Amino acid sequence: MVLSISALLLFGLFVVLLVRFKAVGVGAAIVTLLFGFYLARSGAAEPIDQVMTAVADAVRDIGN
Repeated sequence: MVLSISALLLFGLFVVLLVRFKAVGVGAAIVTLLFGFYLARSGAAEPIDQVMTAVADAVRDIGN
């Protein structure tokens, strides 16, 4: 059985856990959220998506 999870959900969970365990404050989480929002609207979104896809493919291939 293959479990698939989106990067958005995974990173969102990490941010929630960091805030929950007080490793980062709510203000820093909001700044991170806004940074991600504006980064997604920039020209850097496509190359970042390509890198993340390549990393996900490499991790998947390691498991095989």
